[in-house]
Amino acid sequence: MSATTRGKNHKLRTKKRYLSFLVLSSYILLLTACGNDIEKTKIFEPQAIPDNTIKNAHIQRSENGKLQMLMTAPLVEQYSKPEPKTEYRKGIYIQFFNGYRNATGTLRARYAVTYDKREEMQVRDSVVIIDLQRGDTIYLHNLTWNQLEHRVYSDTTVRTKNGPRVTIGDRFESDDAFEAPQIYHQRGTIEWKEE
Repeated sequence: MSATTRGKNHKLRTKKRYLSFLVLSSYILLLTACGNDIEKTKIFEPQAIPDNTIKNAHIQRSENGKLQMLMTAPLVEQYSKPEPKTEYRKGIYIQFFNGYRNATGTLRARYAVTYDKREEMQVRDSVVIIDLQRGDTIYLHNLTWNQLEHRVYSDTTVRTKNGPRVTIGDRFESDDAFEAPQIYHQRGTIEWKEE
């Protein structure tokens, strides 16, 4: 066997080894990549995809032609499954009116969701309610509005501010017009005077 033939055989064996290595590596890669992690695939289930999406929404609600509420939200997503709901993942800002374009209060939160069948809205993450008629500002971690019972409530720490007076409590409850707000388990009222 000549040196040229040995060189060609060596190159051929090297190519076969390289090709075998590539085929084997590809096969192993395919075997390990074909697994389905159920948690990762949930994002592709039908209920994880909104039926409708609205960006930069401005929604008005009126009664008998009189403005009651003006809501703005950067992102509104409506879902029909598993339970009909509307989600405001990037926050919500609501202005309440007395029917004559006079604002009576505002609500701001970083997240909100409404459940259609339950007629309930839940807001959370830095909830701030301002009652423009009384001058109260209410700070909460979360708040639930039960529309059937005409009641709003929170079982988390609440802080209210009215002028120089700050009140802290463990629970909040009111009618949905905020005419009779109650703070339970008050830990104290502080008179805060700015100089």
